Amino acid sequence: MKQCTHTDALPDPEPEALTETCPECLAEDTHPVQLRLCLTCGHVGCCDSSPGRHAARHHRESGHPVARTFEPGEDWRWCFVDHVLV
Repeated sequence: MKQCTHTDALPDPEPEALTETCPECLAEDTHPVQLRLCLTCGHVGCCDSSPGRHAARHHRESGHPVARTFEPGEDWRWCFVDHVLV
């Protein structure tokens, strides 16, 4: 089973969310399906089921490896580099 190699380098405590929703979706006038919080910088982006896939784009542009769900009642993290739940 593949392990994430990036969680040890994450800031503690995790960063505050920079926004309440995906700013790229707002700028593009699209609707995010679900939101993800970058655990390196606090960027909020939409998931891959959203039209813009802005959380994944943020990872590709910034190199920040791990995001967590930003949805109420959910508690999981995703490593974009290792492609695993952490």
